[in-house]
Amino acid sequence: MIQLLDLVFPPRCVGCRRGGHWLCPSCVAAIAPAPARQGGLEPLAGLWAAGLYEDPLRQAIYALKYKGRRQVAGPLGRLLVETYRRQVQARPRLRPAAILPVPLHPQRQAERGYNQSALLARALGRGLGVLVVEDALRRTRHTPQQAGSSAAERQRNVAGAFTCPSGHARLMGRQVVLVDDVCTTGATLAACAETLRTAGVREVWGLVLACPAL
Repeated sequence: MIQLLDLVFPPRCVGCRRGGHWLCPSCVAAIAPAPARQGGLEPLAGLWAAGLYEDPLRQAIYALKYKGRRQVAGPLGRLLVETYRRQVQARPRLRPAAILPVPLHPQRQAERGYNQSALLARALGRGLGVLVVEDALRRTRHTPQQAGSSAAERQRNVAGAFTCPSGHARLMGRQVVLVDDVCTTGATLAACAETLRTAGVREVWGLVLACPAL
């Protein structure tokens, strides 16, 4: 389907608008790298981001989330693959059993038509050859948009918003990588990780496309 759409609507970079790519090499090279954020992240074991939440990465994420540009998940997924490989080189004991996307509430997913974090998780899973499990987490409470909310408001919004259904024994006592598009305060990732840890997952690592400058 995406290949057919590319024929009808040829790729045009969501960053610089040049033709030929959904995210061109020049814009990829212009993405400001983000440092690994470790320590003080409980219940996450650690958090990695591919870049800072600045243009052109911010433009690409916006196109994926709000403009229906699912094709951008491919190049953005490759950014996640590269970020993961750089970080895991120093952690040979990190062998995740699965990659999990942060879920959307069914109402919001119906409105958008897809979960952008699931698209990113699939791209990451293909690149790494790691299983992607999309139903290990469910968002059971519809929460307001987080943009513009304070850290305390974000924590209140997502408290108790996720569940981990039974039937995922293969994840118990194992490591998993949790994927999302943007981490602002870490409230959503922390709420997901807390749910997974309570259900028996041993270690949860966060991997996102972007985070704000510290």
